[in-house]
Amino acid sequence: MTTETQKSGGMKKDLVAYQSIDASQMLVRMLIVAIVEAALALLFFMHLAENRGLLWFVVVFTVSVLLTMQYGWTDAFRLSAGAPWAK
Repeated sequence: MTTETQKSGGMKKDLVAYQSIDASQMLVRMLIVAIVEAALALLFFMHLAENRGLLWFVVVFTVSVLLTMQYGWTDAFRLSAGAPWAK
């Protein structure tokens, strides 16, 4: 049923999928792929490559939202650690 070319070409294409790596390396690789895919989707679907003003707005807005979210983490960790003045 299968020809010789089908048997020999299968493993070469999927060599990366069969590597023996630990969970942290796999997480880093998956995050890199997700970031690249998200950037391509933004550039293509939102036409950010064509409009520099919109690109800078999206970048500045995203960074400001992430920084604002990080501002609240310190209080959340202080409450979960059971600081004496948190009660």
